[in-house]
Amino acid sequence: MDRFRMIFQYFQSNSESVMNGICGLLALASVKMYTSFDFNCPCLPQYNMAYGLGIMFVPPVILFLCGLILNRQSLVMLEEWRRPPGHRKKDQAVIRYMCSSIMQRAMVAPVVWIVVTLLDGKCLICAFSGSMDAEKFVGFANVSTEQVQQLLAKVPCKDDELMRNNTSRKAVSRYLRCWSQALGWSILLVLIIAAFLARWLRPCFDQTTLLQARHWSNYIDIEQKIFEETCCEHSRLFAHKCILHFFESMRQEIKLHSFSLPRQGEGAEGEEDLLQGITDQDQVNKLLKMWYCAKPPLDVSQAHQR
Repeated sequence: MDRFRMIFQYFQSNSESVMNGICGLLALASVKMYTSFDFNCPCLPQYNMAYGLGIMFVPPVILFLCGLILNRQSLVMLEEWRRPPGHRKKDQAVIRYMCSSIMQRAMVAPVVWIVVTLLDGKCLICAFSGSMDAEKFVGFANVSTEQVQQLLAKVPCKDDELMRNNTSRKAVSRYLRCWSQALGWSILLVLIIAAFLARWLRPCFDQTTLLQARHWSNYIDIEQKIFEETCCEHSRLFAHKCILHFFESMRQEIKLHSFSLPRQGEGAEGEEDLLQGITDQDQVNKLLKMWYCAKPPLDVSQAHQR
């Protein structure tokens, strides 16, 4: 149990590293999903483009939403954006930094899916085979317009009877695959260049704002975690005192069982410190509302003076 507790504490204290690992796992999962997916183009003029583009862009949307759901900071960022200012002002730079960090991590898996589909070429062949100019290919000469559309739509289906003996099917397929791979490599090259420039040009600018935004975004995340842990501890102690108050007449019988009660002066001081002045549900709700509507300012000088 101690080992699992240490692992859990590590995940809590290193949420950024954990999110990077989750994004990497989502990217690997997207590649695995595509390689195991059985791609079957309908080979019909009215459905090819919808099917091909749907396979290319619908799963990335799902992966993007999964990345937002699994990222704990997305909920923290929304709460920070929507909360009333209260006694603590909202820093827009911090919110923008959190949003940028969340979007960058959530976009990893969708971009990997799109690049893999483009490098494979099946989706683009299925989507745009019917849009090709038949005059560029000899095998479609002396064929009516309707038949040309049907033949072009059946280019992804190499086992179709109409396309087995057509010499231009491979030419159309090769042409579209070349364009698909060129587009995929171009997107990959642009992303790598953008990452390179962002990595190496960032030190050339003022780092003060970035350091402040990173610091306070981490603070908001850690503050939310500690608040939840404190609420759980407070709920446990409050429930403990409520139960003891309810069973005050049965105190002697409770002591005889395994349910442990604090003796006079043992463990009661911590509960009194945490529950001082709180005696009912309305007061607890009032405190929680005050925390949300009027968060205290980030100034502990008054506490030190006390």
